Amino acid sequence: MNIKDSWAIIEPLDQAAIEQAQQRQNQLTKPQGALGQLEALSIQLAGIRQQCPPTIQKPIIIVAAADHGVAEYGVSAYPASVTAQMVGNFLAGGAAVSVLARHVGAELLIVDAGVQTAINSNAPNFRSEWLGPGTKNLAIEPAMSHEQAQSALARGIALAHELADVGHDLIALGEMGIGNTTAAACLTAIYCQQAAAAVTGHGTGVQSEQYQHKIAVVAQAVARVGENIDGLGPLIEVGGFEIGILAGIIVGAAQRRVPLLLDGFITTAAALVAQAIIPTTIEYCIAAHCGAEPGHRIALQQLGLRPLLQLDLRLGEGSGAALAIPLVQAACNILGEMATFASAQVDTAS
Repeated sequence: MNIKDSWAIIEPLDQAAIEQAQQRQNQLTKPQGALGQLEALSIQLAGIRQQCPPTIQKPIIIVAAADHGVAEYGVSAYPASVTAQMVGNFLAGGAAVSVLARHVGAELLIVDAGVQTAINSNAPNFRSEWLGPGTKNLAIEPAMSHEQAQSALARGIALAHELADVGHDLIALGEMGIGNTTAAACLTAIYCQQAAAAVTGHGTGVQSEQYQHKIAVVAQAVARVGENIDGLGPLIEVGGFEIGILAGIIVGAAQRRVPLLLDGFITTAAALVAQAIIPTTIEYCIAAHCGAEPGHRIALQQLGLRPLLQLDLRLGEGSGAALAIPLVQAACNILGEMATFASAQVDTAS
């Protein structure tokens, strides 16, 4: 099945709304460009939402969790059991993203995409989209089947549509999965045509020999699949279930003209997958920050995205995306509420 044929093509941003937003920015009581990225962001949001000024009133953070077979190769400082334990922490409200979601007034949805032992919870902010007990070991075999990859994308698209239907107008993406920085490094190496050492970071804090081992595992996986691989091939060979669902959410949200806030390295790797499916999805994406993982910067450059924040974060979970939600709302409010030179009776520049 051809993904591009089976799912709707994503429309480009609304140029009329973009032009209206640019004209209004030029009339606001400030030197043109004085608010830097906030100005460009407000214009992008106008084009996404097809309105000037745009509004963001019901943000939601999605944390997709899954396990990775490559964790058995010792690429993380933590055991695979931590994935399920952290899902419990999210649901109990004790994780960093839980605190930040409350702080910024965003809803938080936890999705089990493929935790090793399926999560059983009746919590209202939990959803099971379980695709299996984690992926296979990407270093020695395909991480998932073609059918699982297709299902992950389809589930993500359906979830994004569902959230749009109930009024969510900003989706911030997060993840959890021991071993998933290794999967993200592999995806980035393949999509961005970079060496393993250039895109592999310390993840959960691996050092010295363990770090060199992680680089070697990424190199082994990339060598196994070869260089001439595109489309969904990288997701099937070296991806993760949570990455597939996140990629689907990106596609589905773009179809419904809902802006997306990317968090760290793993969610940005999911954006690389989405770009390979339908390139115009990236017009709907906003990079919340650039983290400490070296592959994150490379992936953002490949996507043409400029991060809003630089805080050396490497936690994941959607923590950086949560922190950026107020900036997105501020960009909207500046465009909508700031006085113009004419309305404030302020003289313009000579």
